[in-house]
Amino acid sequence: MSTKAAISSLIFAGAVSSALAGFAAAAPLTKSEVKAALGAHKEKCYGVALRGQNDCAAGRGTTCQGTSTVDFQGNSWKFVQRGTCQSIVLPNGGHGSLKPI
Repeated sequence: MSTKAAISSLIFAGAVSSALAGFAAAAPLTKSEVKAALGAHKEKCYGVALRGQNDCAAGRGTTCQGTSTVDFQGNSWKFVQRGTCQSIVLPNGGHGSLKPI
């Protein structure tokens, strides 16, 4: 195999690997991950995640984890310490919510 072919193969393999990793990151949280978060006294808090940092439920046009398209998207949530969600102040003066905003 020529050096050029070997380098092309490595680049292709890297691209495939990156694509697969991206799909894995966008997968929904597993039942065990949700159970662990809830067991650690966490709750779902809507409207507090930064773009691409939501834990799930990012609304229309998104698949799940890490797919919110804007900061503080009202229909995406992030796990936070139980009892703190509604005390989180958003830049627009609103607060985190236990239900989609």
